[in-house]
Amino acid sequence: MSDETVTGRDDSAAGQHDTELERLFGDHGPLATAVPGYRSRAAQTEMAKAIADAIAGASTLIAEAGTGTGKTFAYLVPALLWGGKTIISTGTKNLQDQLFLRDIPTVRKALTVPVSVALLKGRANYVCHFHLERTLQNGRMTSREDVGYLREISRFVKTTGSGDKAELARVPEGAPIWNLVTSTRENCLGSECQYYQDCFVMKARKEAQQADVVVVNHHLFFADVALKDTGVAELLPSANTVIFDEAHQLPDTATLFFGETVSTSHILELCRDVLAEGLTHARDGADWPKVVSPVERAARDLRLTFPQDSVRLAAHQVAPSSPFFPALEKLKEELDAMIATLATQAERAETIEQCRVRAVDIAGKLANWNPAPGAEPQDNQKVQWLEAYASSLQLHQTPLSVAPIFSKQREGVPRAWIFTSATLAVKNDFQHYASQMGLWNEPARSWPSPFDYAQQALLYVPKNLPPPNSPQYTDEVVDAALPVIMAAGGRSFLLCTTLRAVSKAAERLRAEFEKRKLTYPLLVQGEAGRTELLDRFRAAGNAVLIGSQSFWEGVDVRGEALSAVIIDKLPFAPPDDPVLAARIAAMESRGLNGFMHHQLPEAIITLKQGAGRLIRDYSDRGVLMICDPRLISKPYGRRIWQSLPPFRRTRELAAVAEFFASPAGLEAPPDTSNASTPEAGADEASVAE
Repeated sequence: MSDETVTGRDDSAAGQHDTELERLFGDHGPLATAVPGYRSRAAQTEMAKAIADAIAGASTLIAEAGTGTGKTFAYLVPALLWGGKTIISTGTKNLQDQLFLRDIPTVRKALTVPVSVALLKGRANYVCHFHLERTLQNGRMTSREDVGYLREISRFVKTTGSGDKAELARVPEGAPIWNLVTSTRENCLGSECQYYQDCFVMKARKEAQQADVVVVNHHLFFADVALKDTGVAELLPSANTVIFDEAHQLPDTATLFFGETVSTSHILELCRDVLAEGLTHARDGADWPKVVSPVERAARDLRLTFPQDSVRLAAHQVAPSSPFFPALEKLKEELDAMIATLATQAERAETIEQCRVRAVDIAGKLANWNPAPGAEPQDNQKVQWLEAYASSLQLHQTPLSVAPIFSKQREGVPRAWIFTSATLAVKNDFQHYASQMGLWNEPARSWPSPFDYAQQALLYVPKNLPPPNSPQYTDEVVDAALPVIMAAGGRSFLLCTTLRAVSKAAERLRAEFEKRKLTYPLLVQGEAGRTELLDRFRAAGNAVLIGSQSFWEGVDVRGEALSAVIIDKLPFAPPDDPVLAARIAAMESRGLNGFMHHQLPEAIITLKQGAGRLIRDYSDRGVLMICDPRLISKPYGRRIWQSLPPFRRTRELAAVAEFFASPAGLEAPPDTSNASTPEAGADEASVAE
């Protein structure tokens, strides 16, 4: 792993484009003219130079850019000027749309470069003419609301050029009707479809092939690498540059797609489709209810082998005497019998052949998921585990590391690979991220935020909180947070590590607000969609929002509306997670400390994301409150807060009140965080958690 993490530039990599980039990013350059409120930032220009060098050398760069650096423009300018065929992959579809609709057009116009740009999403985002027509004819509506939505979609499809459901705001993205009017890899008819020439998915892929810059998202990128179904595989061979924004999400996304999952709900959906297609196209070919019902029964019986509503277990943790194992074998047998019937009728209709292909695929995944009852796992490259929900059981096969798989994907034609995010390093050390992604010995650079954290923000760790595993912990957090919320005038995020804590904290705060006659609007994750909650939070100006994982990152609230971010616990992954347990066991078999080399770096990167919600602009001010006493009491706490931005630190509530009472920042008070705490200065490498 390169140690090139200084903020200055590596002279040996000085590129030929430096002068041009300094002009473009200068106070009087074209970006300053095109972007309202633009200000030149040295770190942004230096980052752009490093990316230009990587593009010129078709090399790899890991680039961490602190909040406010302007990393989007720092990679867009060199990419649009010199990147050749460029794929830009973002963390979410929302960021995709922002890049395509706002950021790229702004930069393209400022630079006056004739670059063609395409947006490519997964097929579930595009209306399918065939499935829309079939739904209109069959009328399989379950509610009056769906009937109205279907009418809207039918009108939309006659006027849209893209077929992208994001353009139809009147139908919510999560509305069930979308499942009936979009295609999946399994039920797409491909070139056999009568609407093939008008297909929005094919049109989007064709535009992507012809464009200079293609904007995708991480799920799409890795789904294609794994499934070859999204059009990215056709783009990659001709790409000169690949840029991953929000690159800290890649290890989890790649793990998801390089593994295999099969669930009882997939099997029940297949059975419903087999019954419908069999009765429609081959009614005389088989007794279709008798063909599917044994499979349905076996799938439901498999789920019922775990009576609890929620279970997460590694395969070797399932008791050898469990009815799970015979139920799994029974399901495999019944599925094979259904496949045999489908094979005899497949030539009667394309849709029956599709059902057969889907059934064979599921049978293959079930065959791969074949642990010996009670035996320790034999394959040290992957972990087999299961997850039971109220109405389904999922069987997973997950790689312990995506590094070798992703390294193989990067072999072949030389091209530039850029990995950028605000959170990739732990105390300027990129080793953890690089090892996860197989980016060994690749250069890594870090550019700090231009914000003045010492004047703009305060890190507050309250005294006298109990250990985070104590039963009354969330109550104590709310008690400690209330004075901060009141001092901030509402205007707070309370970020929790679990949904249970979200629910408990919401219940307590609601009661406290009522008792104290506080009029702060209380917004709670799950009571509305994320976008709607954020819009309401910004509009209110004095709201308190309680959220879990989805609010720790990708959320941008500027100005006074967000003045306090309160974090209940250090975000360590649950130790009973089967994949985490297997990864730690594998690391410890190599003599590494699983806590120090995996759990702690992961928690730090997640915490940096949560902390990054607070200061989003030069004029923002606020308090970051971390309630977890381990930040002070544990030897590794020092490593955690040293990885955060350089906030002033305090343990005194009075300092928080004084901060909010001061309109434009205070002279830095004495650092009272933990200078006198002997254990906080201990060598973090000595910890055994």
